[in-house]
Order: sequence, then structure tokens, then C-alpha cells
Amino acid sequence: MENINIIKKKENPLFNRKEIQISVKADITPSNEEIEKLIADKFSTKIENIKIKKIDGKFGSKTFTITANVYASEEDKNKTEIKTKKQKKAEADTSGKEKVKEENAEQSSKKEGESLTTKENSEPTGEAN
Repeated sequence: MENINIIKKKENPLFNRKEIQISVKADITPSNEEIEKLIADKFSTKIENIKIKKIDGKFGSKTFTITANVYASEEDKNKTEIKTKKQKKAEADTSGKEKVKEENAEQSSKKEGESLTTKENSEPTGEAN
């Protein structure tokens, strides 16, 4: 990717973000990851704080117009932006896996505690009746 031009930059204090529109020259349509890295470098922010809205290209042209929002923090982004079903499902899967791990850890610690108490009860005392 070459020539990067800022077409429009608007500060939006209500949502604590910058709404930007940039123009990029490239041979093929750039991916969201490439654009995020480019914007992060240009505006000196973290990739997590960027939401790409649209990558627009005209037929036969090597110029692409990108519309994006750059947030002050990831928390601001999560409060404002709508999550897709795919993102929600991914979050549910990761949180579900964490819960399962916690439950497994609790169960294994309970089993260890039970096995210790049963071993103590089952040991012969050495006394004859």
C-alpha cells in the first residue's frame, strides 16, 4: 500500500472517537488487518481501538476509500459499537471455555479433598478389638 491521504477527519466527543475517511492506493483490496495496522501507525493508537466501517473501491481503480472510527479506548469502542453474531458467539465460546475450566478445577479440588478424607478414614489404626 502506498499513498495514504486523509480525506476527512471529524472529532466526535460524544462517543469519544475520531471519525475518519482515508484514501489508499493499492494493487488489490486491502484486508481489514492491513488497514487497522495502517491506521494504528498513522494515528498512533492501538489496533483494538479501531473499527473499520467500510472499504470502498471503484471498478478499475487502484484507489480505495476507507471509513473507520478511532476510539480513545477499547472500553469506549465496546460501549458504542454493535457486535455481530459471529463476535458474540466467539466471546460466548471463550467465556464458556473459561467457565468449564473453572468448574473442572473446582471438581478436581473437591475430589482431591474427598480422596484425602476417605484415605484417612480407611487407614487401619493398628488396634485390635
